[in-house]
Amino acid sequence: MSGLSGQAIVITGGETGIGRAVVLQLAAEGAHVLIGGILADEADATRRAAEGLPGSVVFQKADVRETAQVDSLVDTAVEKHGRIDGLVCNAGIFDGFASGIDTSDRLWDQIMDVNARGTFFACRAALRHMVPAGRGKIVNVASIGGLVGMADGASYTASKHAVIGLTRHLGCSYAKYGIAVNAVCPGAIETPIRSNSIKILGEDAPPMGGVGADPDWLKRAVPQQRKGTPDEIANMILFLLSDKATYMAGQSFVVDGGWTAK
Repeated sequence: MSGLSGQAIVITGGETGIGRAVVLQLAAEGAHVLIGGILADEADATRRAAEGLPGSVVFQKADVRETAQVDSLVDTAVEKHGRIDGLVCNAGIFDGFASGIDTSDRLWDQIMDVNARGTFFACRAALRHMVPAGRGKIVNVASIGGLVGMADGASYTASKHAVIGLTRHLGCSYAKYGIAVNAVCPGAIETPIRSNSIKILGEDAPPMGGVGADPDWLKRAVPQQRKGTPDEIANMILFLLSDKATYMAGQSFVVDGGWTAK
C-alpha cells in the first residue's frame, strides 16, 4: 500500500479482531504502529505476531474513556517519531443487541463512553498535532449500525451514529488543513467483540446472544451469506490511510457483504 512505510500510526483497540488485522497489515507495510488499549495479554500476542515484519509494533496501556491516557498515547507517538501520520479509532464495545427498554443506565454510559467519547478524545488528541503539521489521516471504525436502525442494540446504534456524525463534522472542518477524516462501516465481521465486551463491561455486560446467535440469519441478512474477515475491513482502513485516498473527506465507507444494499 503506497506511502505507509515509515509512517507513525496510532490505533486504539488494536489488540484483537479488526484492530489486530490493521496492526499486522501496517507492520507488513513498514509502518511504526503504537497500539493503545487495555487488553495487555491480547496486545502482546499481536506484537509477537508482528515480529519479523518490516515495521514496528509497540503497546501502551490507554483507556479511551480517560482523556489524559488518550492524550498521552498520541503524545508518545509524536515524541518518538516527531509526528503522527495516522490515527485509527477502533476501540469499541458491543451492547448484545439490548433493546431500549433493556438498556440500563450503566450500559448506555459505558457504550457511549468507549465508542463515541473515546473516538472523540482520540481524534481531538491527534488533531492537535496534525493541524500545525498540515497533514494527517484519521479513520474511525463505525458500523452499519451507524447507518441503519435495526442492525444492533439501542446504545450501540446511537454510539455508532455519533461516530459517523463526528466523522462528517471533523472531515469537513479539517479538510482545508490537509487532514482527511473518514470512517469505515463494517457489517457482520468474525471478531471477538462479544467476549472482549464482557471483559470490559464486567457486571454491566448484557447477554451477548440476539440475532447473531441464529445460524440462519446470515442467509436472510447478508447477500454474500457469510461474515466478513478482519482483513477485509483492514484493507479498506489501510487504503484510507494511504496516499491513494487523497480526495476523500468526511465519508463513511461500507464493507458489509451487501447487507445495507438490499
